[in-house]
Amino acid sequence: MENCDVLIVGGGPAGSSCARQLHRHGMDVMVMDKASFPRDKVCAGWITPAVLQALQLDTEDYARQNVLQPITAFRTGLIDGGDVETRYSTTVSYGIRRSELDDYLLQRSGARLRPGQPLKSLHRDGKQWIINDAISTPLVIGAGGHFCPVARFMGAKLGADEPAIAAKEIEFEMDQLQRYECHVRGDTPELYFCRDLKGYGWCFRKGDHLNIGLGREDNHLLSEQLKHFCDFLKQRGRIPWDIPDSFHGHAYLLYGHTVRKQLDDGMLLVGDAAGLAYPQSGEGIRPAVESGLMAAATILEAQGDYRRQQLLPYAGRLVARFGDAASSGSVGSTFLRNLLAVRLLDNKWFTRHVVLDRWFLHSHQAALQTA
Repeated sequence: MENCDVLIVGGGPAGSSCARQLHRHGMDVMVMDKASFPRDKVCAGWITPAVLQALQLDTEDYARQNVLQPITAFRTGLIDGGDVETRYSTTVSYGIRRSELDDYLLQRSGARLRPGQPLKSLHRDGKQWIINDAISTPLVIGAGGHFCPVARFMGAKLGADEPAIAAKEIEFEMDQLQRYECHVRGDTPELYFCRDLKGYGWCFRKGDHLNIGLGREDNHLLSEQLKHFCDFLKQRGRIPWDIPDSFHGHAYLLYGHTVRKQLDDGMLLVGDAAGLAYPQSGEGIRPAVESGLMAAATILEAQGDYRRQQLLPYAGRLVARFGDAASSGSVGSTFLRNLLAVRLLDNKWFTRHVVLDRWFLHSHQAALQTA
């Protein structure tokens, strides 16, 4: 039987951020993930300077072998409609490949890694959790995304009572002809909202790689919506005509929708496992990183006492950072979903200061400070 101070189930940005912070403070941390890294992850793939700061990422070291594409503009609009280009005088975000970022963060975490090992069983033995009849720990952190088995153990009704966002995405390396036919610029991701404003599609070039996807508040006719979006991009001359058709699916919860139980005796959920994606944009990397760091701060304060009462400050930190879940709304529950909003998407001021600065970049919120 192996022992550790903390077992984290899931090696994405939430799990690796939490693991690194705990390891830096002397804790014996183990990270288990059903996948072997590097692995593909459905995600448009960009991070803001605030995320880099929270991660304490050495950008020079990272960029030596990985994509770190500066973003200085966005093209936004409606599918089948016009578009607006918004340019900035500085770099407001960075394009990354999730296969690279997640592996980099996990490897530098300092934790003991158990890749390719899914969580198969979990039960309580006194103050210890026994995982797969092989690992004993007093604290388990669920960081396995929307379908996290720890979230399921804590009562999450996966796919039942939760109104999840459904997304499909592909990221592929373009050949010479595809690079010639692709008119999406690396410094300018393109975002196009669905006519009913229940979601949006994106296309984003990162060097020779192209990322295309679409996410919606419901999965009804998602494949048809995606095909229509890709046809729109092709007809506009934005992307090559012969892109692969091997799109991958993903689901996640917006913060403020069906609230999952975030903690219990000896248990915490972080990132998409806790349902923390920003309600206006669906972005999940920054909430994942920040929740992982807030969970680590709570654990360190608990000093080995992981009863629910001692872990409650974590819930308070989430509310202080992301707001009261009961009052948080999605694009679908705000004034955006009306005729006025459709017209406002053509307005350069509204696009820059509301859609981009506030909803997608969260530039009004300072980076999370960590010890």
